[in-house]
Amino acid sequence: MLETQNGYELSDDKSRLDHDFIHHELSHSYWAEAIPRSLTEKSVQHSLCFGIYHNGSQVAFARVVSDFATFGYLCDVIVSENHRGAGLGKWLMQCIMAHPDIQGLRRFMLATRDAHTLYERFGFHIPAHPERLMEIVYPGMYKAQQADGNL
Repeated sequence: MLETQNGYELSDDKSRLDHDFIHHELSHSYWAEAIPRSLTEKSVQHSLCFGIYHNGSQVAFARVVSDFATFGYLCDVIVSENHRGAGLGKWLMQCIMAHPDIQGLRRFMLATRDAHTLYERFGFHIPAHPERLMEIVYPGMYKAQQADGNL
C-alpha cells in the first residue's frame, strides 16, 4: 500500500520504517514511556505497520495487532509534534480502516487517553458492555525495570 497526499507518503512497507523515530516517539509517550528499543522492534515485527513520510523522513506511525480474521487492536498511533495539525492522523486512520488485510474483523479495539473524537469519526465507541472487558496493566513497567537494572 502506498498513498500520497500534500507532499506526504503513507506506506505499510516495513522496510521503510525508521526504528529510531519509532523508538524515540514511543519511549516518550504516556503509554510506553521508557520502552526498550528491543521491544519496539519486536512489536513492529509482529504487527501490521503504517508509516507516513515527508521529504524522506518518517513523521507518523501506527500498528495493528491482529489475527487478520476476527480481531484487531490498533495501537502506538503517533504523529510527530512538528507535523500535527496537518490532518495526518485522519489520513492515517482512513488508510488503516481501508487496508484489505483487516476488513471484516468482528472486533477492532483501541485504547486512548485523549483522542476519542478522532477515533469516533471512524466508528470506534465506548464498549456497550465495558464490564465484560478485563485487562492486566503494569503502569510504569519499563521505567521500573530500568531502575532495577532488568532492562
